[in-house]
Amino acid sequence: MRIWPGSRDVKPEHGRRPRVLALGVAITAVVLASACGSSDSGDSSSPSAAPPAAAGVKLVTPGKLKVCTNVPYPPFQFPQGNKTVGFDVDIVDLVAKKIGAQQEIISMDFNVIKSGAALNANRCDVAAAGMTILPERKQNLDFSRPYFPEYLALMTKKGAGVKTVEDAKAKGLKVGVQADTTSLDLAKSKGLTPTEYKDSGKELLAIQSGAIDVALQDLPVVNDWMKNPDVSSKFEVAAEISTGAQYGIAVKKGGNPALLKLIDDTITEAIKDGTWTRIYKQWIGSEPKSMPADS
Repeated sequence: MRIWPGSRDVKPEHGRRPRVLALGVAITAVVLASACGSSDSGDSSSPSAAPPAAAGVKLVTPGKLKVCTNVPYPPFQFPQGNKTVGFDVDIVDLVAKKIGAQQEIISMDFNVIKSGAALNANRCDVAAAGMTILPERKQNLDFSRPYFPEYLALMTKKGAGVKTVEDAKAKGLKVGVQADTTSLDLAKSKGLTPTEYKDSGKELLAIQSGAIDVALQDLPVVNDWMKNPDVSSKFEVAAEISTGAQYGIAVKKGGNPALLKLIDDTITEAIKDGTWTRIYKQWIGSEPKSMPADS
């Protein structure tokens, strides 16, 4: 898989070191009318001036578009060598290019992202984490237009005879989900008390070890798991569930309308000119099941 220019190393939430801003970054700070915030370690240079499309966009750190996410969450964001790559990374890179900034990824618990706490604390400029647009989340975040239609999947051992969440409940099977996700919401709505895992990698390990019998997770994530012969030889996608929901990229509630508009415009342009479909095929590995909704 190809690494796109601008993809950044994951920056942990601890151990970041301030550095002296280069002249080019200082000029960018003036152009972007940047918000306050300490700079992170890194040696990449930033453009000396922002493109016209970036007018009015505020960044926590001039020259960097900081992204809160939860790694690993393949195929949306996951480590590959010393980079973080994936569908979301490529979409955000399109935005970063228009700003004249470099994307920097910061991994954290999903709950801190969906609650708006990370954005409110200026840990990042945007949240891009395969995050479903939900009414309760919109109370804490400003979402972009949709950029990805949501499908969930049930993953079981081969021959388990489970085709629905109700089947899993009727058979008394142990179900696992990623914490704070729509998979958790669905499982609870069916009367289940699933085991919750902080990230998708831990959920996969749980079903491989037998700690759970069924994994309920976003379909693209499960399909990515199934690319591993050790997984596909023992497990299967027992059901695909279209929720009718959509993913969105978020910014601070009421805090960055210029950046939000730029994200909306970038997604719309990518869908119209075929870039979105190309990125989809690269990371999802198939033709799109459906296109993102208009709003």
